Amino acid sequence: MDTDTIRGEDERKMIAGGAHRAFISRWENGHVRVLLVEDELRMASLIRRGLLKEGLAVDVTPTGEDALWMAQASEYDAIVLDVMLPGISGFETCERLRKSSVWAPVLMLTARDSVEDRVMGLDTGADDYLVKPFAFAELLARLRALVRRGDVERPSVLEVGDLRLDPATRRVWRGDTEIQLSAKEFAVLETFMRRPEEVLTRDHLLDHAWDFSYENRSNIVDVYVRHLRSKIDLPFGRRSLETIRGVGYRLRASDPA
Repeated sequence: MDTDTIRGEDERKMIAGGAHRAFISRWENGHVRVLLVEDELRMASLIRRGLLKEGLAVDVTPTGEDALWMAQASEYDAIVLDVMLPGISGFETCERLRKSSVWAPVLMLTARDSVEDRVMGLDTGADDYLVKPFAFAELLARLRALVRRGDVERPSVLEVGDLRLDPATRRVWRGDTEIQLSAKEFAVLETFMRRPEEVLTRDHLLDHAWDFSYENRSNIVDVYVRHLRSKIDLPFGRRSLETIRGVGYRLRASDPA
């Protein structure tokens, strides 16, 4: 696939709407609104034209700075975000969007296809990653998938009360104090923090923090819960990780009365 995949003679094919009409109801009815953040004029024009052909509403901006206020001022069903932008990069734009509680799904576009770049994009809060050059049909398919997902809150750093966990850097804090955890303690705590206030059974914790080959299903969960309490609760005078007798454990945002 050459660099003109979405340009020139293929333009007519990529913006033809007939092949992409098996969309979800909101898409078919023209209720989907997309923010396109792309500074290359021709690329932005082609993508915008193709999306309009499909019945979407499209707003375009060439900078991350403009994208930040636009995304907070209007509700978008998805954001198509280029990485290489003048001013702040797409990575920083995405990270700031998430910190501003903008949870619209983000599809990142970039010519940088290294694993490190893809990981950075996803860790800053992006939902999907598309490397240039790309087929417009694939862009549409990825957007459809993201629109189906909706703007569910997906913070890149998990927070429960004053407890924070960063999956990307593998770091944990209680307030301003960093807590050192083993790899398995971190996995167990992340499982709790992704479902705060919910009672998690021992089997659920085993399934999410241990691999399927692990056969010792005796008291290993209880052991690691005790380890966690000794690190995230006891030194701080907290009781956030509580036992629900006969069922499992629950991580509370605040200490139970």
